[in-house]
Amino acid sequence: MTLIDGKKVADDIKREIAAEVEEMVAAGKRRPHLAAILVGHDGGSETYVANKVKACEACGFTSTLIRYEDEVTEDELLAAIGRLNNDEGVDGFIVQLPLPRHISEQKVIEAIDPRKDVDGFHPVNVGRMSIGLPCFVSATPSGIMELLKRYNVETRGANCVVLGRSNIVGKPVATLMMQKAEPGNATVTVLHSASRNIKETCAQADIIIAALGSPGFVTADMVKPGATVIDVGTTRVPDSTRKSGFRLRGDVDFENVAEKCAYITPVPGGVGPMTICSLMRNTLLAAKKEIYK
Repeated sequence: MTLIDGKKVADDIKREIAAEVEEMVAAGKRRPHLAAILVGHDGGSETYVANKVKACEACGFTSTLIRYEDEVTEDELLAAIGRLNNDEGVDGFIVQLPLPRHISEQKVIEAIDPRKDVDGFHPVNVGRMSIGLPCFVSATPSGIMELLKRYNVETRGANCVVLGRSNIVGKPVATLMMQKAEPGNATVTVLHSASRNIKETCAQADIIIAALGSPGFVTADMVKPGATVIDVGTTRVPDSTRKSGFRLRGDVDFENVAEKCAYITPVPGGVGPMTICSLMRNTLLAAKKEIYK
């Protein structure tokens, strides 16, 4: 069994990006600039945005954090997005989700200029991805594909099961796995809450990508020997032995599944670190105008 070390890969990628940024600066170009809009004080969002700011520093980017209270109106938020769309000094920006209930997340996503949509959520980027055109791929699916690539996991012709059909992970990673690319070229089955024979279907899979948000869902009897298992789950579960009172648990029963696998990602330290470094890569691509000329 080989443990897929997402933290190491993410650190390697950030160093690669930083080296490229220094070459850009030496050539007289400005540093890539990533902006983030954060609404309210959700603990998870605060931590995630703080980690993005740290990643920007590690990559040599300029970063800007724009904060609003929960009471901000939808119109105010859309106006802020409009300003960032028109700011030539900002290469890419994100609006941290979730948003307060009185604000339409879909309206906010669609208001972002696709050329600056480094989260890859805009329908234009999603559509371009689905037909194999250059685009900003959402960070978690992009990170998963990079892990498969760097660990030389054979995907061509492989039976891949994706557990979950969310717009953020399940659907896009299924699309990427079936594209004519390396990694890719897999035979993909997407399973969800209405699927039948989930256990039996998983047991035939060469690759399982679990993105359900259901702790410990994938058990040893669902995994065939030699399979690759990518665990996207990060659910907080109570743990009285931790100072925080909780720990992160993935969608895979790691202790019992790992010994059967050829490759497996841990939680934490697997897919999670790749999400932010994938956002950094998208920002670099935006700065270089490599997606939208």
